Amino acid sequence: MSTQVTAGTQLGTIGVDDLVGEVGNTKTPKRRSIDARRPSGKRIAYRTGLNIAATIVFAMSVFPIYWMVNMSLTPNNEIVSRTPSFLPFNLTVNNYITAWTREAAPGQTDFPHALMTSVTVTAGVLIVTLLFAFLASIAVARFHFKGRRGFIVSVLIIQMIPGEAMMFTIYGMIDDWRLMNTMLGLGIVYVAMVIPFTIWTLRGFVAGVPADLEEAAMIDGCTKSQAFWKVTFPLLAPGLVSTGIFAFIQSWNEFTMALLLMKGYNLTLPTWLNAFQSSSVGGQVDWGAIMAGSTMIAIPVVIFFLFVQGRMTGGLVAGAVKG
Repeated sequence: MSTQVTAGTQLGTIGVDDLVGEVGNTKTPKRRSIDARRPSGKRIAYRTGLNIAATIVFAMSVFPIYWMVNMSLTPNNEIVSRTPSFLPFNLTVNNYITAWTREAAPGQTDFPHALMTSVTVTAGVLIVTLLFAFLASIAVARFHFKGRRGFIVSVLIIQMIPGEAMMFTIYGMIDDWRLMNTMLGLGIVYVAMVIPFTIWTLRGFVAGVPADLEEAAMIDGCTKSQAFWKVTFPLLAPGLVSTGIFAFIQSWNEFTMALLLMKGYNLTLPTWLNAFQSSSVGGQVDWGAIMAGSTMIAIPVVIFFLFVQGRMTGGLVAGAVKG
């Protein structure tokens, strides 16, 4: 009984005929076929160059953050030294205590009150933005109505206009509504700034989910709402998380509008840090406390991102459909 092997049958890059000759006789693989699998010197050099470049870019990105944390743990007399230390050998937490307890300036808020203001405004903006942007993106992506194209174009144009170009208009509008120096007024401005990009981004996620999935679920016995929440929504969860991260960071770090609309004890964290830096004690700027305040402002963003990162990865897998 003989075994027939077609001429096109190959095992990897080595043909079967190169491995098996007559029945019972095994040939040794050709040396050049094995060498062909090994990466060439040029490819190794190319990968090494890319890794070195990526390491340099990563180091340049991380170093400012490291230096901020380093200075926040360094005593002030060592910060202004002509020979700065790259490691905080004399660790101190006095800078954090000063940043937490001292007012930004006489008659202005301290860090805990500014933190509560930022958390309240950012949480409200995040919830309202995701709710309205989610509904709007579904309407734009799934329904064809009169003025749909004009609405999409207007959202894109509004996103291209910088907020600073409308500062006087926004100031007059908020002042007429008597919402100056209020978290509600600042939240309305933040929502108007963030929601166009959120709608545009979520529209792409919604359009990428086939409507046939909902129809298949309805054929299997689900209602329309059950099909949406059990099939479509898990597939849209990564998009909601991604746009939520953008809305959170934009609201948390926004400075210009908060400086324009808020004052006194209603400062947000970026404006508090600006006032804290402008004030001086004994004619000297407390750089250690400023760096400590900057570090504390960055910590909630890091915690938020680490929290939602797992949700984003879980959302990518939760939308899997069994064949």
